[in-house]
Amino acid sequence: MAKKRVVRRRKKVGARSVGLSPTETAQADDPEARALAEHIAEDGGVVLARYREPFGGTPVLLATLPIDRVEPTPYQRDPSQPHVKRLMTVVETLGRFLDPIITVRQDAAYWTPNGNHRLQAMRKLGARSLVALVIPDPEIAFKILALNTEKAHNLKEKSLETIRMLRAMADSRSARTEREFVFEFDQPAFLTLGAAYEQRARLSGGAYHSLLRRIDDFLDERLPRALKERERRAGLVLGIDDEVGRIVDRLKKRGLTSPYLRPFVVARINPIRFSTSTAFDFDDVLKRMEKNAAKFNVDKIRQEDVVRAGGGPADDGE
Repeated sequence: MAKKRVVRRRKKVGARSVGLSPTETAQADDPEARALAEHIAEDGGVVLARYREPFGGTPVLLATLPIDRVEPTPYQRDPSQPHVKRLMTVVETLGRFLDPIITVRQDAAYWTPNGNHRLQAMRKLGARSLVALVIPDPEIAFKILALNTEKAHNLKEKSLETIRMLRAMADSRSARTEREFVFEFDQPAFLTLGAAYEQRARLSGGAYHSLLRRIDDFLDERLPRALKERERRAGLVLGIDDEVGRIVDRLKKRGLTSPYLRPFVVARINPIRFSTSTAFDFDDVLKRMEKNAAKFNVDKIRQEDVVRAGGGPADDGE
């Protein structure tokens, strides 16, 4: 059963009561930072400065890195070429690259969880190096969804990134549980949808997202078992999607036309649409959904029913 969600209010803090003073940020004599600085020099880079970031006090190195040593994390989304071109134009117009990327050192290379579009733009411009904030803590590479602010993710991108992260973690952190990575994964629904998108790239995931947000939860299973469970749950969603697709085809044959037909059908067969409960069993809901799909009567649906249920598209990124 899904656990009841608890809403916590943010505590008020006094002005200028958190973090470091400007002088304290310069006190960055940290063993990890010193070791990382040596690696950067060995890799052909140059450390420009080292400091402690002012909020949490963790060490950061500002460095210039050879551009051929920098790569995006292997589980993040593909870059948007129109966005890369816009960044190229900005850099060329200003004649300056002023927004350092974030990187962690990984096997004599540097992975960036936040900065792939800037990296690709600088590569296309022929740059030899770029400035980066190099973080000694490699776990920052898994904070993609929280860090990435240069271009908003759509639902498909978020979902694929989270399931790719889970796959990577299942190999390297097999003793850890899925629930330990709530911050990195953000929503359990992203994991299930991500596994579904891997099998069906053109899935209209937005039609199922609101339902999955209510019935899915993070698992207390170790990551390899959690991955298998995500794939199983994705299979259940895809089975429902097959039924929904057949219903949509029958509605179209009756002459009903709308870009919202699939979300309309999903809403109609959703057994918890009007429920006020906050705890559901995943399998039970999808079994009831499957039964509702089997008895869906397309002859009772009118065009005006679909129009009234309209709303926005399933997902603007699909």
